[in-house]
Amino acid sequence: GVRLTVIARDVHTPYSGMLPGFLAGHYEFDEAHIDLRPLCQFAGARLYHDEATLLDLEAKQVICKGRPAVPYDVLSVNIGSTPGFNGISGAEKFTTPVKPINNFVDRWQLLVERVLDSPGPHRIGVVGAGAGGTELLLAVQHRLGNLLTERGHGTDSLELHLFSKSDTILPNFGAGLRRRFERHLTARGVHVHTGAEAAKVAAGTITTAGGKTIELDEILWVTAAGAPSWLRQSGLQVDEAGFIQVHDTLQSTSHADVFAAGDIAAVVNHPRPKAGVFAVRQGPPLTENLRRVLIGRPARPFSPQRAFLVLIGTGEKNAVAAKWGWSAEGRWVWKWKNWIDQRFMRKFNELPEMAAEAATLLDPGLADPATLSDISAVAMRCGGCGAKVGANVLTRALADLEP
Repeated sequence: GVRLTVIARDVHTPYSGMLPGFLAGHYEFDEAHIDLRPLCQFAGARLYHDEATLLDLEAKQVICKGRPAVPYDVLSVNIGSTPGFNGISGAEKFTTPVKPINNFVDRWQLLVERVLDSPGPHRIGVVGAGAGGTELLLAVQHRLGNLLTERGHGTDSLELHLFSKSDTILPNFGAGLRRRFERHLTARGVHVHTGAEAAKVAAGTITTAGGKTIELDEILWVTAAGAPSWLRQSGLQVDEAGFIQVHDTLQSTSHADVFAAGDIAAVVNHPRPKAGVFAVRQGPPLTENLRRVLIGRPARPFSPQRAFLVLIGTGEKNAVAAKWGWSAEGRWVWKWKNWIDQRFMRKFNELPEMAAEAATLLDPGLADPATLSDISAVAMRCGGCGAKVGANVLTRALADLEP
């Protein structure tokens, strides 16, 4: 049979598409996060709350931080990306990176507390003026502004700075979308620094490559994503940035029993930006190819779309849509985006009841009828949890406990 094991550092997994809305105060924590415990139970998978630190590709094992190595026959790596500090002095020590998102959510709560507990000024900088950085800045400004107003402090103490190493914000998008966000940033008094690549970060300051130093109380890091070094150290074939190189089948170019998808994957024949839409679209072909490989069939190639609809929030319940050079904005765009995001999350958070006859999850091609019959006849299968302790052992252990 097949045993599915999920190794996850964070049991509550944030959905990146709803992160700005969560920061802006439009969503509660549970609305923007997927709880892996009921999801894994629904899928019949084991969940190990741990973090992978290395792969032993020869022994076919995942080395974990806090538990014994986990063996595998087929492995799928979907770990997202890490902060891209690019060797900038002080960046890792003195900034709050958005990736990994789980860590950022925790640090965001602490940032909010610091702002509300201080009389100000509150000078916040966002390094990275792509879609992620621009949307995040506007969400942060909206949320902190509302909280300060509720406390009677007003928003005069709130000062936002956006840093772009390019000559403009949103350099990879069309002029129409760019102009819309330039107007929003100007109207809200955001200090936009273009052609201002970060060169050095210290406690309370950031210095650009042009030599300009700006004092800041908080610095959020939203630059190009990177990959953890242990992937390269494991011996997987990776690109210059450390991402796993994969074929169109999403299989590693160096190890056919290893798959990768999402931000951590670099599809050799179809390079695409690190965007959530591509990760979501890779889900079905990844699932199909994992099944096919397990039953001895060849994996099928997958070609990602070239263009995609961009939906970017502006802080309040307003958003901008863009595709093929066309753009539009309004509350209706935000409602559209909200509907898409909520529909996506319902697939993982509103799980149907599993029928008793659906307990056997094996593909008929994985075992002969006699084996399937034997498996179905077993009243309780061992999942390796170590919880089925004999009565005598349990009695002796309890007797040793002090009252």
